Amino acid sequence: MREPPELALVVRSDPVEELLREWPELQAFGVEWVRKWFDLRERLIEIAKVMRRFPWMVDVVRQRPVGVLHPYMVEVYVAVDGSEACLSLNPPKAFCARDGAMREARLELEFSRYETYEGEMRGVYRPKG
Repeated sequence: MREPPELALVVRSDPVEELLREWPELQAFGVEWVRKWFDLRERLIEIAKVMRRFPWMVDVVRQRPVGVLHPYMVEVYVAVDGSEACLSLNPPKAFCARDGAMREARLELEFSRYETYEGEMRGVYRPKG
């Protein structure tokens, strides 16, 4: 007589936990924040990519309350030559780093132009002055 086939145990993992394993930079925002905004997954990944490029941003986010922060409020501005980068969580306040030194700054922007980025049209803004 044949043995019945073993049933494979299917364990479904949490998609939020999978996202956090792939992009640990997002843990700076907190698991509940990521879970709340998981439907904007592509935006969260875009944020994580930038935070991976500029690790100091992870520390800035960890030190600030972000419970009500919408993912589209998170903005990053990088100088063309990469010498300076700014992270804005609550406009007009930003945190900027240049040559390893981070400072808090008031960020005033002006519209520059439209450009195509990853197949989408986006407005390009530059700091005033």
